[in-house]
Amino acid sequence: MTTRKVPKHLRKYTIEQNYDSYTAINHAVWRYVMRQNHHTLKDLAHEAYIEGLQASGISTEKIPDVNEMNRCLAPFGWGAATIDGFIPGVAFFEFQANGILPVVAEIRKLENIQYTPAPDMIHEAAGHAPILCNEKYSEYVKLFGEIGKKAIATKEEHDVFEAVRHYSNLLEKGEATETEIANAKKQIDEKSKLISGVSEAEKIGRLYWWTVEYGLIGSLEEPKIYGAGLLSSVSEGGNILSPDVKKVPFDLKTIINTGFDITKPQPQLFVCNHFEQLIEGLKEFAKEMAFMKGGSESLEKAIQSANVATAVYSSGLQVTGVIQDMITDEENEPIYIKTKGATALAHNDKELSEHGTQTHKDGFGAPVGKLKGINQPLETLSDSEMESLGIAVGQSCELHFESGVEVKGTVEQIVKEGANVILISFKNCLVKYRNQVLFEPNWGMYDMAVGEKISSVFAGAADGETYYPNEESSSKITHNQEQTELDDLYQTIRNVREGIEENTIDVIEKVSKDLNDKYPNDWLLKLEIIEILHQQHWLPKLEAEILSDLQRLSKNNRTITALIENGLKIYQTKI
Repeated sequence: MTTRKVPKHLRKYTIEQNYDSYTAINHAVWRYVMRQNHHTLKDLAHEAYIEGLQASGISTEKIPDVNEMNRCLAPFGWGAATIDGFIPGVAFFEFQANGILPVVAEIRKLENIQYTPAPDMIHEAAGHAPILCNEKYSEYVKLFGEIGKKAIATKEEHDVFEAVRHYSNLLEKGEATETEIANAKKQIDEKSKLISGVSEAEKIGRLYWWTVEYGLIGSLEEPKIYGAGLLSSVSEGGNILSPDVKKVPFDLKTIINTGFDITKPQPQLFVCNHFEQLIEGLKEFAKEMAFMKGGSESLEKAIQSANVATAVYSSGLQVTGVIQDMITDEENEPIYIKTKGATALAHNDKELSEHGTQTHKDGFGAPVGKLKGINQPLETLSDSEMESLGIAVGQSCELHFESGVEVKGTVEQIVKEGANVILISFKNCLVKYRNQVLFEPNWGMYDMAVGEKISSVFAGAADGETYYPNEESSSKITHNQEQTELDDLYQTIRNVREGIEENTIDVIEKVSKDLNDKYPNDWLLKLEIIEILHQQHWLPKLEAEILSDLQRLSKNNRTITALIENGLKIYQTKI
């Protein structure tokens, strides 16, 4: 059994967990949420959730060690890797396509215990990991990764993503001024207004949201939770049976036309009959994506994205770069494509030798289509048929395409993969279309992609391992707050619960006094103390005093009323 390895080009998004940097308060937040989730959701969640918690290396008592999760998930065909907050959608889905669950290393702060605007350990580990132990659901998520990583977003959507990432980080880190937060929110609003239409990336994002994040399974009358957003949120997960939350039968068209707001409780949830229905729906959606359709419509999506994408010729040649422009014929079919900046050529997702970004660092351009007067596509011609057209190494030739593109030069190299010609290199080459010069002889070698049509276009690189710089991340998570006396008090109670602390009754009395004197509004540690007192039948008078104090805090601060009440409901129960 081996654990999953993160591909080199994805390692720049990973960080070292640095487990010892978690404080006792961090562990207490994890424990509170997990106990609440277990208590509330054990009868509402899909059966794989409870079974999968332990199987995936997750305990309710402490934050999981992602290395241990990685080992525990291996038998199910998965692994885990720690990342730092939001990462680009293409990268996120590629992690999943490789069977790696990206787990945010940070955990929400105590003041954000109910909800955090940024991804965190609770959501990623406790929400996503357990259900992956279900074979059919695991198949769905991996397939989603394979398809999702190819979805093309617009430039405006990329800009909004960066703005949201910045905003959520400001909120979660808790160090920004109100002005900085307001400005960050303003940036999101301004950039969001520039988005027009709904891209395939947005549509597949909605499908992911309403299934992997907020999905229900079973009947409309008695659905079970499998979505990670619900499994990591006590308030929303426990609210699924409320008549205020509409249950809607799974329907692909309805889902991709239903937007969502991550800052608000969801007004409706979609219920699938079984996980196979999700797989069928995803495959149906994929049929309309650029990677399945190709052609000018798909190339236009890539142009609008202004980000790295791959165009695949019918010969199998893959061109990766920022697709800048295309020339089309009267029927709006592409006859020439251009990239800008670093471009690489590949076949079967493997970069061609000597055709990486260093060779094509300033961009790439090549015709698309058939040769004039030749019924067969150029890529399918035999060696003798090529020679009859003058296409032989060392010979000068002129290629006239049906589109009107002309290529004149001396053949330097012919690259074939299997029976297909995929690339012809020329020196002293002139490329023209009507009166437009597309390539000058003094520009160097002209590498001409070969293919009758563009059969596929997708986001990202064909061979990410060679296209992207291999930036190893060596960073560790850090907790900017200094170790305070409050952290020490939490740790002491944790030691009591775990049987590490001696003279436990005296210790509890001292911690309770210090807590009242110095941190009178801290409610979570009071819950932890009262739980120990009740279960051990210690100091009933102190238990009553803490209970009264918690009720006072609940009454005086409505923002924590539900948190305290929910904690009191289960403090008498060992979970």
